[in-house]
Amino acid sequence: MREGDGDESNPVDRRPPGAGQPPLMSSPRILLIIGGGIAAYKSIELVRLLRKAGYVVRCVITRAGEQFVTPLTLAALSENKVYTNLFDLKDEVEMGHIQLSREADLVVVAPATADLLAKMAAGIADDLATTLLLATDKPVLAAPAMNVRMWLHAATRRNIATLRGDGVTVMEPDEGEMACGEYGPGRLPEPAAIKDAIDVALANAPAPVALTAPEALAGQPDFAPANRRPLYGRRILITAGPTHEPIDPVRYIANRSSGKQGFAIAAAAAEAGAEVLLIAGPVPLPTPPGVIRVDVETAVEMAAEVQQGLPVDAAIMVAAVADWRAADTAVQKIKKDGSGQVPPLALAENPDILAGLAKSPERPKLLVGFAAETNDVIAHAEAKLARKGCDWIVANDVSADPMGGENNRVHIVSKTGVDSWDRLPKQAVARKLMEKIADELEKRAPLERD
Repeated sequence: MREGDGDESNPVDRRPPGAGQPPLMSSPRILLIIGGGIAAYKSIELVRLLRKAGYVVRCVITRAGEQFVTPLTLAALSENKVYTNLFDLKDEVEMGHIQLSREADLVVVAPATADLLAKMAAGIADDLATTLLLATDKPVLAAPAMNVRMWLHAATRRNIATLRGDGVTVMEPDEGEMACGEYGPGRLPEPAAIKDAIDVALANAPAPVALTAPEALAGQPDFAPANRRPLYGRRILITAGPTHEPIDPVRYIANRSSGKQGFAIAAAAAEAGAEVLLIAGPVPLPTPPGVIRVDVETAVEMAAEVQQGLPVDAAIMVAAVADWRAADTAVQKIKKDGSGQVPPLALAENPDILAGLAKSPERPKLLVGFAAETNDVIAHAEAKLARKGCDWIVANDVSADPMGGENNRVHIVSKTGVDSWDRLPKQAVARKLMEKIADELEKRAPLERD
């Protein structure tokens, strides 16, 4: 919240109905851990949104976080005590840190700094926040915020992959200008996006399972719960982004695909435990943690890399591959000759990667295509399903929410019918799709697991 965005001296009560009263037992409970960094100021708006939605919020703030947000502000907004110190005798008597770590339905870390993520991945518990994270038995969602170079550093990528492998939901940061003046991925997602991710995380949270001490030790070192890694042992191939088909050295045929949905699906597949091969057209997106990425430019290159990547358990063809390419690419830039005549451009049809996979001797057990349509979405998807020979078509209407947006409303079209989903953030679509794919693969080709 920038200065001037709100007036705390205004006597009008903006609290949600029932605020200030004892919360209902059914109200979802959030433990919000606030790390250091300038992005900590956004936690104020996040608390507002969560309280407005009826959540019960308890805040824990690190010593670095206190340099940007005061416990008093958080206490006033959350209407709950704010915790700051592991070695506070009064706090330990009133509510021990073990109880605090397990009383919530979801633990949210926002902002999750590079330092905090590293400690989470390594299991370090040297203050109240990290001790709570190590002691909790509840789902954890982290919203990263850091400098772009820190986000892209190999150490951070390893830590993110470790956390996702352990079942932690790690959001992708926003891209934009940093407080330090640099530009790129690393900005804390907006509070509304974090709140949406919290809604999804709570909706998908597994039921708690009480473990005895021997059961708690069983299965080490693969300690992530099985229902958090439903694609462990699977190999998934994903294509994403556009293709660029050169006309001459400076011009090309392309489309508006941003690659965001495909990259979100790759991230969700890796998070679910799969070995992921992402074949990406030319997009300026960071590689999701734990994902093997191959960059291509043209449809012909993408088709070759897809073939090279087989065999796989499932292929999810999200890329918006150009239907045509220039039959002959000019060696030199094509220039106007002053005649007013448009130079001829002969086109050749690109390989149909999806249809080719459907006919391949190494056809994946589950083959999923995507269809971005501007009208008659389901009818076109049903026709594409029959024409391509795949198992599912994931269709979305791009006339109202064009390519490059942050949300998607999709319809899963198969031979058995249409499954229409509400409009969701692309990350939520990706995770929901991975759940559906994991269930389908288990039906088609169950894996033997220890």
